[in-house]
Amino acid sequence: MSAWKSAGLSYIQYANICARALRNSLKNDLRVAAQARNQNNLKFAKWERGVQSEQKFVAPQKNAQQ
Repeated sequence: MSAWKSAGLSYIQYANICARALRNSLKNDLRVAAQARNQNNLKFAKWERGVQSEQKFVAPQKNAQQ
């Protein structure tokens, strides 16, 4: 049995812990860049009669880089 499974974690939880540990171990300049990529954005668009309406973010972006 996997160590993460025997600890009662899901694979996603295990992967998130590993990713956080890796980001925290980086030097400052690389850590800032890695933490900026740690953001998740979700867009939603309603479809009616085969036509997509305007896409909108479900939660507003904190720092838009577009």
